[in-house]
Amino acid sequence: MIMKPLAQSFYERSALELADALIGKLLVKDTPEGRASGIIVETEAYMGAEDRAAHSYGNRRTRRTEIMFGKAGSVYTYQMHTHTLVNVVASEVDTPQAVLIRAVEPVEGLHLMEARRPGRKQVEWTNGPGKLTKALGIAMSDYGSHYTAPPLQIFEGWEDRDFEVMTGPRIGIDNTGEARDYPWRFFVKGNPYISR
Repeated sequence: MIMKPLAQSFYERSALELADALIGKLLVKDTPEGRASGIIVETEAYMGAEDRAAHSYGNRRTRRTEIMFGKAGSVYTYQMHTHTLVNVVASEVDTPQAVLIRAVEPVEGLHLMEARRPGRKQVEWTNGPGKLTKALGIAMSDYGSHYTAPPLQIFEGWEDRDFEVMTGPRIGIDNTGEARDYPWRFFVKGNPYISR
């Protein structure tokens, strides 16, 4: 079966809609060592200029956030401490919204993930935004690429939405005023790979 990446039009919606729609989709990274993939089980929406937790709050445009102002479906990676985090640009050009991928359930390339996350139980390979990038081999160099073309792509995943999606406040944004309480985190109820 030949898998086709999700179409450009899939990404052209608000970050809130996209964060929900991405749950159950398959995130795939090809590296020289091979392919690693996982089903997206947790996301967070960042709604751009009006969202105090977004990097682009107040339409802040920097070298880091420039891609958020670009085409939906673009890859936005950034460094947080020693970790790389990966986001999906949403909405339309010049509306700087993005979705953080917080957790995936491993599917393919388990040997690669194990080697990249040595000494960890499988459930700890991808149960957080910095962990999943390390396990899948997603790097800062993926910044600015597009999810419709290799090496980092998103495909249809679970065929039926026979899982319950829960919402709650986003994690790790305590200094953002009322924005920290918005229920803009989406996750698969009961999935062991969600970050907490």
